[in-house]
Amino acid sequence: MRNAKLAISNEKLKIAIIGAGKVGATLAMRVVEDNLGEVFLLDINKDLAQGKVLDLRDSLATLNCGGKINYCKDYSEIEDSDIVVLTAGFSRQAGMSREDLLIKNKEIIQSIIPRIKKYNPKAIIIVVTNPLDVLTYFVYKLSKISRQRIMGMSGVLDAGRFSALIAEELGVSRQNIQAMVLGMHGDLMLPLVRYSTICGVPLRQLLSQKKIEELTKKVRSRGSEIVSYLASSAYYAPSAAIFLMLKAIINDEKRVLAASAYLDGEYNLKDVCLGVPVKLGRDGVEEIIELKLNKEEKRLLQKSAEKVRDGIRKLNI
Repeated sequence: MRNAKLAISNEKLKIAIIGAGKVGATLAMRVVEDNLGEVFLLDINKDLAQGKVLDLRDSLATLNCGGKINYCKDYSEIEDSDIVVLTAGFSRQAGMSREDLLIKNKEIIQSIIPRIKKYNPKAIIIVVTNPLDVLTYFVYKLSKISRQRIMGMSGVLDAGRFSALIAEELGVSRQNIQAMVLGMHGDLMLPLVRYSTICGVPLRQLLSQKKIEELTKKVRSRGSEIVSYLASSAYYAPSAAIFLMLKAIINDEKRVLAASAYLDGEYNLKDVCLGVPVKLGRDGVEEIIELKLNKEEKRLLQKSAEKVRDGIRKLNI
């Protein structure tokens, strides 16, 4: 990354978004309206990408925002991007699990990564395509880029959803809530109740065990619930989660957020990508934070890792 330039002006920062669907386009809108950097939008459906870029430019003019967005026809146009956000792929449909997506999206990722590596060998890559943890691992193995520069958007979204449910239950501001969710992005995620607080007060002091179990169940099924109503995946909250990750990296915030990262002994897990707390800054994943887990939490995290490994085995790599 061109760190010296980041300190001067984000206008020179190049952010490539691959995939102009609902998540990619909504993310592009957030980035350019906040003027985090210059956005380059690329999609296999060139008309879709061009149409959304034109619409976003009109939106920027209407709001008198200074952000810049560009339509790209080819991967060569995103060369030397500082950050590449990978949202391309099929979205989950009603009745479809994240694992059902693997066969569909593996081929898409397999076609994209060599071109990212060719034109952006030094970029930080944020993976959003589902199944998230499995495909983050796939990107890491295919690209052979250092693990610090590859991450998946997972726990930021899951923690946000958990916070929303807690806030609704207690009738408090979401800003007062600190929630942490580990594990795979899916039905085996691990909301860490012991590490979740409201203005520093442990969640267990404010809610009964029964109510906590209800909220835990709800957050695990939140994505599927949204799919059942929309007949497609969520996109507002996922784009917001990616946006937070981008801000932490671009502004060198050293902020601790949960993301899918490649583990090499952390949490006694190796050769798997899983949602864990990470410190994000200009170098990407600058540190993996290891929380002290009790016996049951360790068991559930291991179970989550095994589910991801099941998907990894299906990659046949």
